[in-house]
Amino acid sequence: MTVQRALILEDNLIIAMEAEEILRLVGVEEVEIASNLEQAVNAVHTDHYDFAMLDVNLGESMSFGFARLLVERGIPFGFVSGYSDTLDFPPDLRHVPLLNKPFDEAAMRIFVDKLSASGGSSDM
Repeated sequence: MTVQRALILEDNLIIAMEAEEILRLVGVEEVEIASNLEQAVNAVHTDHYDFAMLDVNLGESMSFGFARLLVERGIPFGFVSGYSDTLDFPPDLRHVPLLNKPFDEAAMRIFVDKLSASGGSSDM
């Protein structure tokens, strides 16, 4: 899979911009940032994405419901979190690739490669 377009769901603008910059460094051509669930849902209803990166904790909500929407739409995705593992995630989402914060270019490259190679969550 060639990664052309990515969606970042991240409520912290600094982290979102850092992720965007690193994604471009690893070869992703177009990156869109959604700072909340409403923007993210609108984005996937209007555009195509090769994969999405979801911050787990969005302040007052979690991104698990949006993750399930991505599964339904066949869009590969991974979680980005300060949590070190997925054991506290819902059982149906524990297998999803996880990029730990803080991350660097090497970690992002591995994360994107996992999503590209496995199709991310769409193999559920």
